[in-house]
Amino acid sequence: RIVWRVAEVLDISSETHRAKSLLLRVPGWPGHRPGQHVDVRLTAEDGYQTERSYSLASAPEMELPGREIIQLTIERLGEGEVSPYLTEEVRPGDRIELRGPVGGYFTWTEEDGGPLVLVAGGTGLVPLMSMLRHRARHAEKVPACLLYSSRTHEEILYREELERLETAGDGLRVVHTLTRGGPAGRQGCQR
Repeated sequence: RIVWRVAEVLDISSETHRAKSLLLRVPGWPGHRPGQHVDVRLTAEDGYQTERSYSLASAPEMELPGREIIQLTIERLGEGEVSPYLTEEVRPGDRIELRGPVGGYFTWTEEDGGPLVLVAGGTGLVPLMSMLRHRARHAEKVPACLLYSSRTHEEILYREELERLETAGDGLRVVHTLTRGGPAGRQGCQR
């Protein structure tokens, strides 16, 4: 049974100008499979509640015994009820409610084998990043290719980490597409 838990915000890091990653400690966290998500519930002082689902960015290996730590990456949506709070207002030490893990149809672990072909755009990369992080720790021999579309070079989530993972030489290939322009000197097709 999936229950609501209170998570403590440990750290917040900027991924892009609109996206942030939250590192959370979740007491009693049961563990997850790469590709799963959680529901986040916020309650206002007047009792109003709202919920949104966010993919888990962390590999299950972050959940070391006694640490129960997960990572969510959230992109701020202009008219959103939850994302502006999570990307601009929340601070380390704050607590939020979440339940999960949820979903089991779009998951991958090293036992599933490969090759692994992943396609994402924008924050759709988040659950795939959980898979790639898991692969880097356990299944480095599984060939993998990520095709990732972003608006601009500056909006590529986890840009430096993806570069490190690709240059590790363990069979991961990352192909980027940019829909609204690339950096100066970039080779390739332009729209």
